[in-house]
Amino acid sequence: MSATDGAARLVKGPGMLLVWLYGVMSVGAVSRSIYQIATEFDRAPLAYALSAVAAVVYAFITYTLVRGGETARRAALVCCAAELVGVLTVGTWTLADPSAFPDATVWSDYGYGYIFIPVLLPVTGIWWLRRSRATA
Repeated sequence: MSATDGAARLVKGPGMLLVWLYGVMSVGAVSRSIYQIATEFDRAPLAYALSAVAAVVYAFITYTLVRGGETARRAALVCCAAELVGVLTVGTWTLADPSAFPDATVWSDYGYGYIFIPVLLPVTGIWWLRRSRATA
């Protein structure tokens, strides 16, 4: 199977929606983190650094989904799992100790500011990536 066949398999059906959502989240998180780091980093360095990490994760997952192929699928699966751990960790941390985050991150309160997409996206991504392997 060629990488092109793998790409077609990952970006059809729910995969196309995942690529679109991860792309939108990438643009939003990159824009937000660049602005916040450039203009007010001293106000909430941890929150803004975590938003930048989220942006990198979103961009990498978008790239691997579009690239396709088994290696890219496995890399995206690992990143989705890491993203889910990050969202759950930061979400719990922001609820347990709100003073640690004077400003919100993409993953604050499990993605409340983003209609909970940050917590739903990796779960959906893991499901789709595991399913796409099973049907290959």
